[in-house]
Amino acid sequence: MIRSIHIDTARTWRGGQNQVLQLVTGLEGAGQPAVLVAHEGGELRRRAREGLRFFGFTPRSEFDAHAGWQLGRILADVAPDVVHAHDPMGVALAAMALRMQPLQKAPLVVAARRVDFHLKRHAFSRWKYRQIDVFIAASRLIARVLEDDGIPPDRIETVRDGVNLDHIDLQPVVDAHGAFWLPAGAPLVGNVAALVAHKGQKHLVAAAKRVVQTLPDTRFLIVGEGELRGALERQIRDLGLQHHVTLTGFRTDALSLMKSFDLFVMSSVTEGLGSAVLEAMACGRAVVGTRAGGIPEAVVEGETGLLVPPHDDAAMAEAIVSLLSDAGRRERFGRAGRARVEAEFSIDRMVEHTLAVYDRRLAQRSAAAT
Repeated sequence: MIRSIHIDTARTWRGGQNQVLQLVTGLEGAGQPAVLVAHEGGELRRRAREGLRFFGFTPRSEFDAHAGWQLGRILADVAPDVVHAHDPMGVALAAMALRMQPLQKAPLVVAARRVDFHLKRHAFSRWKYRQIDVFIAASRLIARVLEDDGIPPDRIETVRDGVNLDHIDLQPVVDAHGAFWLPAGAPLVGNVAALVAHKGQKHLVAAAKRVVQTLPDTRFLIVGEGELRGALERQIRDLGLQHHVTLTGFRTDALSLMKSFDLFVMSSVTEGLGSAVLEAMACGRAVVGTRAGGIPEAVVEGETGLLVPPHDDAAMAEAIVSLLSDAGRRERFGRAGRARVEAEFSIDRMVEHTLAVYDRRLAQRSAAAT
């Protein structure tokens, strides 16, 4: 058995938090003791199922010494074999906690990396990442970014994110047309992502303007919340798309809405892998995605969807029109996407591969110590 502790500091709910919860739940289900440490007031805390061992803390920043002390006490109580930090603040606090309160047996320290942003280069960032024994990258692209940032390849493992197919299959279909007063039978294009710059929804809105010039009945749902909501509302208004593009805000039934989409679009300009892309494929939706980050590792061009260059509104619009105009092709892509997720991106596969990293790295450490 490998005892692991998982740290995530976010208060919001995005793909990364979903992956943390799925991993901890999956490890517990596999008989491997796993503990979740997350923000006491966060969405991850709210969604953690009853019976999961949980510790809450209230970090304010990666320099929060009190939060580091809180985490140190938790680590001393759990005495884990593996400390797995799932976001940059979690990495900093884990490094601080282990310095404040060294454990009798030093744990393997793991950093998850699910974004394709470069590591920051200031002194504190360099220090905290030096404390990491192994990085787990969610895509090969992220692994290459880490190498470009100077992380030795032998400190990097690639484990792709996973999708809980059983959970997705249990979600009912929500009639999005009825829920948002859309015209019956109108083609429906959906996007599920936080409203932040790197998700590129401004390009999707610009593409929508082109799409409705060819297919005027088309409607777009953008599911998510974030700092760019106001800017997107202005763009929608300026383009005269108020009746065509709806910002739904954060929805706990996003998966159920996704099942009613005719087409899913991921408009990111950078992306680690794209959990929402995997979920759309698991729902049997054809995908139009950008060639950003790890998206091409999920979407197979011409088999499960179409790929377009990031920032290219015209190419995105052309791909959307092409698939909305060919129901048979959309259905083939949707079936192939579901099969690809079952084969390559299941939650069981993600848990198995993560556990294999723990086991292999702990064995290497043990062998080096003898």
